[in-house]
Amino acid sequence: MKVVYFTHSLESCWNHGNAHFLRGVLRDLIERGHEVAVHEPRDSWSRANLIADHGEAGLEPYRRAYPELGSRRFDEPKLEQALDGAGLVIVHEWNAPSLVAAIGKARKRGGRFSLLFHDTHHRAVSEPDGIRAFDLSGYDGVLAFGETLADVYRRWGWGDRVFVWHEAADIRLFHPPTDEGPREALIWIGNWGDGERTKELETFLFAPARDAELSLDIHGVRYPSEALAMLKRYGVRYHGWLANAAAPAAFARHMATVHVPRRFYVRQLPGIPTIRVFEALACGIPLVSAPWEDSEGLFTVGEDFLMVHSGPAMTRALRDLKADPDLRRSLAERGLATIRARHTCTHRVDELLAIAARLNAPAAPEMETA
Repeated sequence: MKVVYFTHSLESCWNHGNAHFLRGVLRDLIERGHEVAVHEPRDSWSRANLIADHGEAGLEPYRRAYPELGSRRFDEPKLEQALDGAGLVIVHEWNAPSLVAAIGKARKRGGRFSLLFHDTHHRAVSEPDGIRAFDLSGYDGVLAFGETLADVYRRWGWGDRVFVWHEAADIRLFHPPTDEGPREALIWIGNWGDGERTKELETFLFAPARDAELSLDIHGVRYPSEALAMLKRYGVRYHGWLANAAAPAAFARHMATVHVPRRFYVRQLPGIPTIRVFEALACGIPLVSAPWEDSEGLFTVGEDFLMVHSGPAMTRALRDLKADPDLRRSLAERGLATIRARHTCTHRVDELLAIAARLNAPAAPEMETA
């Protein structure tokens, strides 16, 4: 089958977490013998920011890690050519509304492919008018990266044509190191964002690391001057952008990591851990999380990772990890086993192909929805 994916960027993971998951899924599809074609806008802001910060060298970690992948960059996509021969077409939520609509119109004109809209963000609850503005009337279904997000689309009229498709780890890249070396300090990989978790980061990461007397290394982008000043006050070592392909090696040098979910994923979209949890556990690093509700039972809290509900509890958990190698080993082994059993890109490709087989409807959809 020919699978066509319209993404914001395959090449750049600068503040673009969907690229992590997409790369793993596409590589798995290729290894199974499917034809894959990826299209991305020439002027995507993720790629533009990466090039501005690091030049063309910023693309090299991706190219080395995924030599089988490539994308076609466009100014105005030639849809007839791009969609020719496709059996499944997926359009990511970060694309321009005009492109989303044009692909839907091509499907309604008799396109012999199944068409899915892929939503991996919180805009459906944080900016619902922005999502409702998309013309999805030509789409066969929606891929939502969590049950609570899927519920939003069901309320908008999609019924049983919205499918929960969680992110997952590409375990060909994300795995424990072959040769285990010394592990020290704490690591956090994440972007500052737009004030969505500033207080949470101070409460569950900066202060507990200091109080547990653990050095803290942070990688990420979009840290404004006030954020950098806060890191300095807490003695945090800030390293800037880290290519996602380099994350496993960074995890391998550290004793533990922390998950601090954004506010929208705690209050309005519970049950969605985002991809960093999957990737960290796949690398066999102990993880302690700030509170979120695992409403879908993706993990076993307390065994796959620790969850705490206050800053002092985070400090105690970090001290326990620091002092107890058996606890670190148990968490690492159990978290890794859960990822390998349930949450790899291979599992997600199995799910995607099952969805495609279920759709397998050459007739254009009749439902009209915003």
